[in-house]
Amino acid sequence: MPRKKTEHYVNNKELLEAMIVYRTKVLKAKEKYVKKYKEDPPKTKAWEGKPPIPNYLGSCFLKIATHLSYKPNFVNYMFREDMISDGIENCVQYINNFNPEKSRNPFAYFTQVIHYAFLRRIQKEKKQLDIKTKIIEKSGYDEVMTVDDSAISGSSSDYNTIKDNIQYKNSNR
Repeated sequence: MPRKKTEHYVNNKELLEAMIVYRTKVLKAKEKYVKKYKEDPPKTKAWEGKPPIPNYLGSCFLKIATHLSYKPNFVNYMFREDMISDGIENCVQYINNFNPEKSRNPFAYFTQVIHYAFLRRIQKEKKQLDIKTKIIEKSGYDEVMTVDDSAISGSSSDYNTIKDNIQYKNSNR
C-alpha cells in the first residue's frame, strides 16, 4: 500500500521535474536575451526577462527549510525564522546552479544549501551576541542589568543569571 502524501512532504521526482521545466524556461529566456543584445549588452549583471520561480518550487524550499529547522541541532535557536528566511533566500539565489544533468536529486542539493545558510546565520548571531556582551561589559553591567522587582515579579533570576555569567567571565580574564 503506497504511503499517503502529507502536506509537508516534498516529492523528489516532482521537484526534479519542476526544476527541469524551470531550467528550460531560464535557458530559453537567456537565449532570447543574448539574441536581443548580441552586439551591445547592457552593463548590468542581471538580465531582464528571467522567468519567475514557480510557486511549487517556492513552497518546496519553504517546506525543506522549515523541516530542517526542526532538527535537534537547529531547533532551540531563537532566530529560527531568520534561519528559514536565509535558507529560502539562498535557494532562490543558487537555483540556477542546480544542473539536472549532473544530479537527479534536487532535494539533497537544496537541503545542503539551506543547511549551510543555517550555519552562516548561527555564526552571524554568535558574533552579534559577542559584540553585545562586550558592549555590556564595557559600559558596566550594573547600569544595564538593573531589575525593578515590582515591575518584573518572577524573571529577576534570569537577570541575575546573566549578571553572574558576566561577572564570571570578567573574573576568569
